Amino acid sequence: MPASTRHHRALAVFVHCLGILAAVPALPAAAPEAAAAPRPPAVTPQPSAATARPAAATPPPTAAVPPPAVTTPQPVAVAARAPSATTPPTPPSAPPAVAPPPRTPASTPAPPVTVAVAPESSPAPRYRIHVRNVGNSPVDTTVRQELPPGSSATSITAGGRSTRAGGSTAEVTWRLRLPAHSTTTLGTALTATAPGQALTAPACAFTSDGSRPYDCATATWQGAATPAAEVTEAPPWRRIPVLLAGVAVLLLIVAGLALVWRRRRGRRVTAAALAADRGPDGGRGTIYPRPAAPTPAGRRRTPPVWLLVGAAVVVLAGVLGAAGWTATRRVAAIDTQKQPTSGAWMGTGVSGPLGVPLRETAFEFTVYGMSCGAAGAARPADGGAAPAAGRRCQATVGVRNLTGDHQPWHGQLQRAYLPGGRWVSADESATRAANLGRDVFADPVAAGSRVVLPLVFTVDGRDPPKQLELRSGVFSAGVRVDMP
Repeated sequence: MPASTRHHRALAVFVHCLGILAAVPALPAAAPEAAAAPRPPAVTPQPSAATARPAAATPPPTAAVPPPAVTTPQPVAVAARAPSATTPPTPPSAPPAVAPPPRTPASTPAPPVTVAVAPESSPAPRYRIHVRNVGNSPVDTTVRQELPPGSSATSITAGGRSTRAGGSTAEVTWRLRLPAHSTTTLGTALTATAPGQALTAPACAFTSDGSRPYDCATATWQGAATPAAEVTEAPPWRRIPVLLAGVAVLLLIVAGLALVWRRRRGRRVTAAALAADRGPDGGRGTIYPRPAAPTPAGRRRTPPVWLLVGAAVVVLAGVLGAAGWTATRRVAAIDTQKQPTSGAWMGTGVSGPLGVPLRETAFEFTVYGMSCGAAGAARPADGGAAPAAGRRCQATVGVRNLTGDHQPWHGQLQRAYLPGGRWVSADESATRAANLGRDVFADPVAAGSRVVLPLVFTVDGRDPPKQLELRSGVFSAGVRVDMP
């Protein structure tokens, strides 16, 4: 056999062996796992071996009763199936490649009490509140109606009374016991703060202790339409830019007239001088001609320097004055408290009073009222440290999802602004306790649904929040509600 053939055969055998060695560890990949996994005793009992061989395992007459070790599963056999010290441990299984399904909103039971508010067509603000029990059993409830700032109740029906909520805003309170499937109509009449001014008075039905809302509604009373005063602009002669421009034009006209007058005066002086040079003979000359006198070169007349500098200063002052006045007007029109409405923010920032629905990108927020406890009464639910003078302010908020998808929201984005510009986020632990242990921020709001829930803010100091900022997302412009 030639040497080249022998070398080729040896090389082929060597490469073939290497391929087998590389493929062998990958082939029985599932077998070690099946062998290493312990089998439960109930699945593989030991008597199956004795049943398969009845002739060979026939016991003698003296051993008619088999020992318990033969008829019961042997723990030794299970231990023998465990991996030995030399067997490599089975690696943990990889996480699933499919992402977990999105969290669906928890089903919220319908409230047993519903509220509807409607204004009346009357010269003074009047409201009708319809409270309905949709359940099959009687319900004890507390109905509260927030009064607009500066107004007071002149007439209250069904035994209601006017109180102060948190010591700042007035409210009308009723304590009712609603029979099953019944509707109770309440009424209030208020004093108008100003003729023709719209007044919004929301109402909510709470549990008997007044801590958790069942349902809320709002209505706005519109007064008689009064002709709005026509806004007329100032006459042109009273506008500062027009005045400055008029002064500049007048100065330019005066400067032009002065220049023309000086030129004409110079021409008259020159003509008089020439007439004086002719002499008594009328300029006809003499027998002996006089030598020609050199005529001075004519110089082009230009406006004086003081006139040019003065006109330039007046025009520059007029332009700077008009620019400064316009810039001042624009800067004064800027609202420093307004949220940005362009750039990275989605939607337009909206501000409004209590009880008015305000829409942003995904949600429609309605703040129906807020009440604050006494200073120092705030105690954290998780046992953490609370401010010494801290107190909790609970706001009743209605959230409606305007989109066609489930929309999550977060407690850190809901803020209460205090006097001085400081703000605090929603106290999630206190909010969970106010909602009977349910985390309202854990589940998204279902598409097209509406929920009414309390939001709790832990604030320090004696002054209540002046404004609430509510958002559906990080980049949403959100809404701002002015608190009375």
